[in-house]
Amino acid sequence: MRRVALRSVALFYLAAILVGPLVVVFWRTFQHGVAPAWDALSAHDTIHAFELTLLITGIAEPVNTVFGILCALTVVRRDFPGKGLLNAFVDLPLALSPVVVGLALFLLYGRTGWFGPWLTSHGIRFLFALPSMVVATIFVSLPFVAREVVPTLREIGDEQEQAARTLGAGSWQTFWRITLPSIRLAVIYGVILTTARSLGEYGAVAVVSGRIQGVTETATLRVQEQYENFDLAGAYAISLVLALGAVLVLLTTTLLKPKEEVV
Repeated sequence: MRRVALRSVALFYLAAILVGPLVVVFWRTFQHGVAPAWDALSAHDTIHAFELTLLITGIAEPVNTVFGILCALTVVRRDFPGKGLLNAFVDLPLALSPVVVGLALFLLYGRTGWFGPWLTSHGIRFLFALPSMVVATIFVSLPFVAREVVPTLREIGDEQEQAARTLGAGSWQTFWRITLPSIRLAVIYGVILTTARSLGEYGAVAVVSGRIQGVTETATLRVQEQYENFDLAGAYAISLVLALGAVLVLLTTTLLKPKEEVV
């Protein structure tokens, strides 16, 4: 009886916090038919917003994947002064508000910032352009690959890597043939989580992008713009696409686990 009660409470909580809002968004999107939602999604600025979002994600994803793997190998396989500090800094984006991240980038790369005058003198536009949006997205999605790979490396140990080196394998051969296959599932999980975080980023990007419609407006910023202009059908439609993308990403993660366990 107690188990049933606990399960009921957990299911009710999930329904109220997670499923409920998704259902409302879905209902609001098609409340007045398919046409308003389609018109909003097929608008030029909306298409550009999704394209920009995918472009930023496509840049941030490989950067954070490479960094995450290197960082995990450094933390687990190496001993050096400041190792604990590096491990703590990796988690910083999880504890820091994205708005603070955007403000910090603004203070660093603005006209009166540390690097702003140099960028201006060389004709490089960082703020209110793609570079600042990419850097902000990289920062907020940085920890996910590393945090998936670190426990996997600790679990598998380094016996196979040491054996490979004893047999004459070089560092690259050991990595490609021993280490990477052992952590591939953790890397995939980290990539999926990084993708979801990058697609849904709002706070840091909102500060550094300038929200220029049709230029530096991502999908999440487009939702706010549509909502503020009282185009509720458009805001709900874009939100629904983003929500379905997040659900698809999480389902992919869930479906991958049983396959690996069966093998």
